Amino acid sequence: MLAKFASFTLVGIEAVTVEVEVDISSSSMPKTVLVGLAEAAVRESTHRVERALVNSGYRRPIDRIIINLAPADLKKEASGFDLPIALGMLVGSGQAAMERPGRYAVVGELALTGETRPIKGVLAMALAAAHEKFDGLLVPEANASEAAVVEGIPVFPIGSLAEAVGFLSGQLDIDPRSVDLEEVFRRLTRGEEDFVDVKGQDYAKRALVIAAAGGHNVLMIGPPGTGKTLLAKRLGTIMPSLTPTESLETTRIYSAMGLLRPGEPLMAVRPFRSPHHSVSDAGLVGGGSTPQPGEISLAHKGVLFLDELPEFNRKTLEVLRQPLEEGHVTISRALRSTTFPADFVLVAAMNPCPCGYRSDPRRACNCTPPQVEKYLSKISGPLLDRIDLHVEVPAVPFTQLTEAPPGPTSAEFLNQVLKARTRQAQRFGNKGPVVNGRMTPRQVRKFCPLRPEALSLLKAAMEELGLSARAHDKVLRVARTMADLEESEIILPQHIAEAVGYRSLDRSVWA
Repeated sequence: MLAKFASFTLVGIEAVTVEVEVDISSSSMPKTVLVGLAEAAVRESTHRVERALVNSGYRRPIDRIIINLAPADLKKEASGFDLPIALGMLVGSGQAAMERPGRYAVVGELALTGETRPIKGVLAMALAAAHEKFDGLLVPEANASEAAVVEGIPVFPIGSLAEAVGFLSGQLDIDPRSVDLEEVFRRLTRGEEDFVDVKGQDYAKRALVIAAAGGHNVLMIGPPGTGKTLLAKRLGTIMPSLTPTESLETTRIYSAMGLLRPGEPLMAVRPFRSPHHSVSDAGLVGGGSTPQPGEISLAHKGVLFLDELPEFNRKTLEVLRQPLEEGHVTISRALRSTTFPADFVLVAAMNPCPCGYRSDPRRACNCTPPQVEKYLSKISGPLLDRIDLHVEVPAVPFTQLTEAPPGPTSAEFLNQVLKARTRQAQRFGNKGPVVNGRMTPRQVRKFCPLRPEALSLLKAAMEELGLSARAHDKVLRVARTMADLEESEIILPQHIAEAVGYRSLDRSVWA
């Protein structure tokens, strides 16, 4: 007897429908054969399923069992096929009948006891099930809340193989899982980090407000212990909350990697990723024989913080060029290319020299010019061109640490950012970029016109500092954000002057 069930497999972070066919026929010698380009974890599922059947009170078919995972040319990974294979065996052997009306998709791993275990990528599977208009999706109990955030598909939590059989046979009613998204966002968006904790560094705070308002990349340079990491960790607190669409995009990546925390069905806070400087190319941008997302994709719609930037492998840093420009990364292999989203704000921090005290008036720098040159040469000019704001973070005087009144809070900065973002939304509409930092060259020419005095100031800066054409556009994008923060319709000369000031740091240090 032949039984069929719909299931899903992951290709990158996308879910692809797989038809699980189980054929049971009489044979003098019992044998189970699994075909359909299944990887090791899937091939081993037959042993788990057999014991799960017996330990759930069912009989293992003493016949020839052929299990086919279609399409045959698609590599099948992970362990989510346990439950549909087990159901197929029960239906194919006549031990269960699927009498509940409707078309259901089934995913889930089984323990030897017959209980279900969570799997990766359930959110992407729920999105695919909703797109293909299934009548319902059966998922492990632990994954139900994650899948239930998708509208248009009833999600039924399954605790065991027996529950799945009871539901599909019509003998057991299970209520679809529902999730209150407003309550989830309210519960998960509480943070303890605040800009009020950072003493001094008004210049750096101003730069981070501009970065949050326009989606600009930032490089902070200064001696050790001046607050660079402290500032970077608080950038997310002044960025607008994730929209439902952004949250789904980000959650889908974390779901596919199995990185969602228990009790957190949805990403409600913008991600903050801080990889160690020993990270590999594949770890940073993604890769592997079967492409997987890297740190830049895990930072999608959030912040990627690279501390001690010159300590990173130069070749690893160079792979950031294309994602910084395009907002996505494509991993190409012989058989397939996979594209992962990578729209993030880059925040980098570094010391001015190997010892770190080159610009500190209180400490002597012992580095020789060749040592400093070698240290700084690890960061290429093309990569610097893609960083909009270069900010000096000096040592904080003792009086500011102990006697200075508290500075603005993250809530105050966020209010400025939201007003600037509102102006950008009105300017670009639904079909344009979300922030000024993502404007195309044509949009820069359209939305960043300069009056003669501002134009002459930019021309002088270009000639004096030797800025590239890309840096020219970066200056205009940053100036446009400054104008939005001050609710100005036009870019004024002071906006150009300040934007150029944020470009001059790399020229003075790297000269």
